Amino acid sequence: MRNNSDLLFYKNELRKVMKNQVLSMKKEINNYSQNKLLNTSEIDLIDYFTKKYSISPLKLLEDNMYVDQEEVEIDVSHDRSRLILDRSKPVHIKGTKITLFVPFEGDQNLFHCKPSTFSLSPPRGYVQNNILHISIAITDHDSDNVQKQLNNQFNSVKKNVNNINSDLKPWNNSLNNKAKNIINKRKEKLLKDRELIDNLDFPIKRRKDNNLTYVAPKVKRKVNPKPPEASNKPYKPEPTLDMKEYEHIIEVINKTAKMLERSPKTFKDMGEEQLRDQFLVPLNSHYEGQTTGETFNSSGKTDILIRVKDKSIFIAECKIWRGKKALSEAIDQLLSYTTWRDTKTSLIIFNRNKNLTNVLKQIEPVTMEHSNCKKNLEYDKETGFRFILGHPDDVNREIILTALVFDVPS
Repeated sequence: MRNNSDLLFYKNELRKVMKNQVLSMKKEINNYSQNKLLNTSEIDLIDYFTKKYSISPLKLLEDNMYVDQEEVEIDVSHDRSRLILDRSKPVHIKGTKITLFVPFEGDQNLFHCKPSTFSLSPPRGYVQNNILHISIAITDHDSDNVQKQLNNQFNSVKKNVNNINSDLKPWNNSLNNKAKNIINKRKEKLLKDRELIDNLDFPIKRRKDNNLTYVAPKVKRKVNPKPPEASNKPYKPEPTLDMKEYEHIIEVINKTAKMLERSPKTFKDMGEEQLRDQFLVPLNSHYEGQTTGETFNSSGKTDILIRVKDKSIFIAECKIWRGKKALSEAIDQLLSYTTWRDTKTSLIIFNRNKNLTNVLKQIEPVTMEHSNCKKNLEYDKETGFRFILGHPDDVNREIILTALVFDVPS
């Protein structure tokens, strides 16, 4: 009786393979150097582990298929159409083995995985050097029969490959979030172990009487990845602006800018510095600093800052739109101001007498082309964009940039 050693899509269950892959990723993350984990860019770490543990889907290169034949000895003892007196032992005759060679891309181990939808009669074959071998043995020269058998086997392979890839796609798509959750859980534990969690968030206090009604009251082939570089120095906690507070600041800026848009005559002759000053009062009405009454201060010509220990953890830059080159230079300027690891920033762009749609189309590609841009993030504001930038001196120091575009005609 024929054994099962050459059965494809049979040996392992794909769901268990995917589950074990996540467990392996979790084990590596949990054993990762503490200082490296805390010092390395989270986005780079997530990207590394996602690439390392994702499973490349199969792609059959049908245009490169070919066949070959060789003479072999064939056991016909089980062929009931032949007159054989003793079927208890092999009876060999000369025959021919026809092999269909199918080059492919992807993880060859998938040929040994059973998808969620499978056949009780899987195809047979074996894999070597990224080529799938599908063979049949014949004792006659009936080409139609050979074609039929090869077609049946190959079509069965194609069907299973499609089923494998259908199972794999949503799992691969979810791996990024799985890596993120495991990394964040480990980071949280490490920070709690070091009793630092309470010291990491910059303790801005929201004033009890603040609200958002101060304006207009009624009206985002597999190559083995290398781990991201990280410092082996002990992790040093740094002040950081809580993401919830950052979103609130951006909302205040948005509402203030909408007020400017609705009163174009009032602001039509203002330059960047004067426009910048329109944001300071509403921002300071919402926040109070640790040691001074003025949390938001202007610095240089167009900056809006939150500072702690003489370093900025929030920076906003106000710019009138002057084209792609000016946008890239504004990003450089923002980066030159950032010092803390976790700086959050905003670029407030005023559009004067330009086609707003055309301006909006340029923000994302120009920013993504910047040498320090690492990733664009989903952002649900119609005239807003969000990116992750790496600091020029240390790629592990990540800066969140929210670009906001507003119409302020002259």
